[in-house]
Amino acid sequence: MSVLHPESLVASSAGSLPVHVVVKDGALDGVGAATAAWARAHEFTGKAGQLLILPGPAGSVGGALFGAGETFDPGSARGLAARLPAGLWRLDGVSAAQAESAALAFALGGYRFDRYRARPEGARPQLVAPKGMDVAAALRIAAACALAREMVDTPAADMGPLQIETIAREIAAGSGASIAVTEGEALLEANYPAIHAVGRAASPARQPRIIEIGWQMDRTDLPLVALVGKGVVFDSGGLNIKGGAGMRNMKKDMGGAAHALALGRLVMQSALPVRLVVLVAAVENAISADAFRPGDVLNSRKGLTIEIGNTDAEGRLVLADALCRAGEHAPDLTLDFATLTGAARIALGPDLPPLYTDDEALAAELLEAGRAVDDPLWRMPLWPGYRAAIDSELADIRNDSAAWAQAGSVTAALFLQKFAPATGVWAHMDIFAWNPRARPGWPEGGAAQAMRACHAMLVRRYSTAR
Repeated sequence: MSVLHPESLVASSAGSLPVHVVVKDGALDGVGAATAAWARAHEFTGKAGQLLILPGPAGSVGGALFGAGETFDPGSARGLAARLPAGLWRLDGVSAAQAESAALAFALGGYRFDRYRARPEGARPQLVAPKGMDVAAALRIAAACALAREMVDTPAADMGPLQIETIAREIAAGSGASIAVTEGEALLEANYPAIHAVGRAASPARQPRIIEIGWQMDRTDLPLVALVGKGVVFDSGGLNIKGGAGMRNMKKDMGGAAHALALGRLVMQSALPVRLVVLVAAVENAISADAFRPGDVLNSRKGLTIEIGNTDAEGRLVLADALCRAGEHAPDLTLDFATLTGAARIALGPDLPPLYTDDEALAAELLEAGRAVDDPLWRMPLWPGYRAAIDSELADIRNDSAAWAQAGSVTAALFLQKFAPATGVWAHMDIFAWNPRARPGWPEGGAAQAMRACHAMLVRRYSTAR
């Protein structure tokens, strides 16, 4: 796993080649007559994403032209990391206000997952960071995103509950944090019945567990932040088995755990003045004679009983126990990440994760942070009119909402709200953690969503709280 991101950003510009950013149909006077002639000969007009490599002496590469379209979007620099030849490059024609965002975008665009290729890809391009940029901080952010994406991209056979635990132990050791793991039958003794029920059908080597990391917990003068992640390493749907198409990418159903761990590492590496608890429920929703069944009634750590209407609505069950455990720490702020519902994709598509919170100030902070760092979120309502959809005639609550409500992402969030900590404020991100459309800088596969927005919010909220 990515302990450090590849050194895609460097401080020195010695020996660098220029990438001239050109607006659509803009003047090419500033690049020299020969370059302008080369651009015209190759029909380079500066349309968004257009890239033209420039010749240098003796057949070498002399630079590049990059189309900005009507105005330059710093996020488009992600594509440069995937398209430029290996070498050291610098951006020309970019304002100081855009340069840092473009450099971070370039670092994010350099991610590659080639673990299973016989011939891994070779050398990568590097970019000169703008003067005054905190390169180490940018690379930490890129590394966090790379870690989450690697975990999601790794097939379930190689990313089971034990592998998630191993990564969590490495993260904790790297920052001097404590870690505790409860697994298998010990989950029942420790009162994590819902986590145990979801994961008990898996093979002994992949038994369920809850992982808890604690950092700076002795600093009672600091606010406490809890990060909670759904870690379903593979979701067959259980006895309500998914069809083949629905099961194909279910290796990504541990995306919430990947995000919680990667963000937790980033918070610790950034030395934010907080106490931090990271809780991950790592399970496999498998099928066996011991699988939990539709119609079962499960206990939960909070004491609420849950009627099972659908074993494919398992993520909210493991999060129920994990959120309850988070509440026992009396956090000031709780953020949970989960690839929870297909309904979220129907509502907002793959690129825009729903945000749920009943705290207006936190919602505003997260949305503003998401806009600032180009990591968007869209607030969805915890609509009280749908709470009746998760009422049960048999138990305290049901895990599948009544069909009349229809709003599956909303009712799933309302379910989680029942188990969210009573102290502080809470937000839930129903992430997809997957990019289904390959393009330069955005390969098909694991995607880091809402994590940079959450980190930016945490920095703004707590960096002056020492």
